[in-house]
Amino acid sequence: MPTRRQEKVAQLVKKVVSETIQHHLSDPRIEGLVSVTSVDMAADLRAADVYLSILGTNETAENTTFLAIEHAKRRIQGRVAHAIRSKFCPIIRLHKDDKFKKTLETLNLIERAVDEYSIPAEPVEDDPT
Repeated sequence: MPTRRQEKVAQLVKKVVSETIQHHLSDPRIEGLVSVTSVDMAADLRAADVYLSILGTNETAENTTFLAIEHAKRRIQGRVAHAIRSKFCPIIRLHKDDKFKKTLETLNLIERAVDEYSIPAEPVEDDPT
């Protein structure tokens, strides 16, 4: 269970990384919707695993966007270091988070299965007797 300090630092890292990607990176390879889904802090606050959810037009565009953000990791790291007033700045590690995408695919499969196997309701006739 993360400590209160870990949670506070994780929230700050999430905010700074998200703001940096949205407003301070001008790489034309970054396209689509990019959001920071979660940040896992190490117990000693020296490492942060940052999970990014990328929704693009296709898989290639998403991979290109992730590589562009990975390429700008030093700039993101610098902004995190500037925002955190601590003895050590956590080293960020970027990961692609596919949970949201998999959830959407699962919901689409369920919806398709319901449409395919639904039996139309037959009207009930009134029994005159």
